[in-house]
Amino acid sequence: MSNAGFSGKPQKPSPDSGEDIPAALRDASDVAPGKGKIPVLILGGAAGFVVLAVISGFLFFITAPKKSTQEASAPSTTVSPSVNPADAQAQANGSLLGHLPYAEAPESELASISNDGRFRMRKAAAQQFLAMQQAARSAGVNLTVISAFRSVKEQEQLFFAVGAQRNQTPAQRAALSAPPNYSEHHTGYAIDIGDGNVPATNLSANFEKTKAYEWLSQNAAKFRFELSFPKDNIQGVSYEPWHWRFVGDTQSLETFYKAKNLKPQK
Repeated sequence: MSNAGFSGKPQKPSPDSGEDIPAALRDASDVAPGKGKIPVLILGGAAGFVVLAVISGFLFFITAPKKSTQEASAPSTTVSPSVNPADAQAQANGSLLGHLPYAEAPESELASISNDGRFRMRKAAAQQFLAMQQAARSAGVNLTVISAFRSVKEQEQLFFAVGAQRNQTPAQRAALSAPPNYSEHHTGYAIDIGDGNVPATNLSANFEKTKAYEWLSQNAAKFRFELSFPKDNIQGVSYEPWHWRFVGDTQSLETFYKAKNLKPQK
């Protein structure tokens, strides 16, 4: 800004400086030299500064990149570096100690797979297991049922009471048995299978050395059963060669795969 307004001596603006001051605030041509010119220059200089500031702010406003409405309202998705990716995935699918949540099958959907009615599965799964058991028997293999459908109440006993008897922490117990509300056995689609000719291998990794396991590995898929917890499974559950599940209809498939969002394997 020019200092002419403070020197007491009016000065003629340079050709360049006049463009910074609006025409309405410049010196009037009919004003006599030395009369009334200082207040006009002072007013013009101050007003010019204000106008320049306004124009600069307007130009910044129209040229600055704008955020869309969605960007402005969307919550931050930044993950803290301290959050373990596995823990984040567990929170996303609602798992607990490596086990996914499962609803308890309705009593009306269950059917017996043993003569005494002790073991039950969902009707579709029960039908396929009995067919599989008969096919194995024809091949000289004795598939026995160790456990099938379990209620949440039964799972509470198995998880907490047995865990206390064995002096296991929840994390240690979860490697062997799911917490209540998180067991595949609640669904009525899961079953623990043993070899009737080698009962000592029941619920043991040694079951993989039996004829029953060998036959299941080669034939279970024909009856729509698969191994739930193979070695190095993504849930981190201990290897269970005896634990199989039915995935032969849409409901069972969604029950076990929808939450995991797994890609098909070639």
